[in-house]
Amino acid sequence: MNSIQPVFPSCPASSPAIPGHRVELQLLTTLKCNLKCSYCSLGVGDVLGSQTHVDYNLDQLASFVSTHLAGYETYVTFYGGEPTLNRPYMEAVIARFPHFRFQLQTNGTLLDDLPDAVLARMSNFLISIDGGEGTTDGYRGRGIYRQVMKNLAAVRPKISGSVTARVTWSHPDISFEELDALTDVFDYVYFQFVADRGAYTPEGITRRKAILARMIERFFAHDDRLYPVIPIMGMVRNKVLPGRARELYQGKTQCRASTHILNVMPDGRIFPCPDLLYLPEMQQGSVIDNWLRASPLQPHPDMPCSSCEAHDFCRGNCMKNLHLAYVQKDDAWREEVVEPICELVRFMGEEIDRHDPHAWFARASLPVRKTLSDCEVYEYVEIMP
Repeated sequence: MNSIQPVFPSCPASSPAIPGHRVELQLLTTLKCNLKCSYCSLGVGDVLGSQTHVDYNLDQLASFVSTHLAGYETYVTFYGGEPTLNRPYMEAVIARFPHFRFQLQTNGTLLDDLPDAVLARMSNFLISIDGGEGTTDGYRGRGIYRQVMKNLAAVRPKISGSVTARVTWSHPDISFEELDALTDVFDYVYFQFVADRGAYTPEGITRRKAILARMIERFFAHDDRLYPVIPIMGMVRNKVLPGRARELYQGKTQCRASTHILNVMPDGRIFPCPDLLYLPEMQQGSVIDNWLRASPLQPHPDMPCSSCEAHDFCRGNCMKNLHLAYVQKDDAWREEVVEPICELVRFMGEEIDRHDPHAWFARASLPVRKTLSDCEVYEYVEIMP
């Protein structure tokens, strides 16, 4: 695909394209993948597999960075497709920008092939896993779970960053036990409710609520250590330290798509959300043509978030879902995806309140309080499920 320069006015000096002081460059090294996960969001709009190599060079990337990102704390997430399929590009970026912070989001199947020098530079690994062996293999292919766990065990001694399970909660039959077991293997567990029509029957919502209640109960069972499940940690943080959300995300959504994440496609075009790469109107910049505008994916008056009782701790959840439902007026998406997920988020907030998070935080040890407030992994995931 050719990069086309849309006609957009330049942002005035008083209104920077990226508010705040940090920016996340999510570099899609390729849109090719070695797996065929049944729920892959890049399958929408025929994005998956459409670009297999990076068209811009590192001089162009460096020019873009110096023009638009000077003075920002910059961290890079290598993303795809499966980013490790373009290992030379990853190595070149790390060598060219040694002062950046790096994260890898990967399906884990090629993790053991990465050089030690690359493994050592990653502040966090987001490893896609769907639960236990049966669940993961059901979505990703036979033997994938064991392969990922074997690879993770092989590289653990070579890494100093955190390792986070990136779980898509796709089916209501995923059990508490298989999600809970991930906390014994990974430093953190991040789950996100799948955005898929038909996934949220009344019975499925009830089952999910029962599991969420058990996870939240487990979270509050101790005040000397954290139950390392990011969505619960993030909600508790937002309730006991509400200023953190307003400080880090300018009071907007916690998926970062409205503020400071730049998804750079292999052809150099930039979008705020990796799930909306198929919408030309969402383009917000280009590495090759060296331009950037503010994210077009912003809170909209038609979104009901500001009047929702969960707004203070949710801050808008997933902007893609909200945009499709309330701006593009996709009523089926609203009814079958957005409203059930919002119901689950509200339920989580109510369950957390039932355990009196302020009293728990007052009792918590200093290391627990610090991690809850400042966990670095918050910067790499959406926080809200």
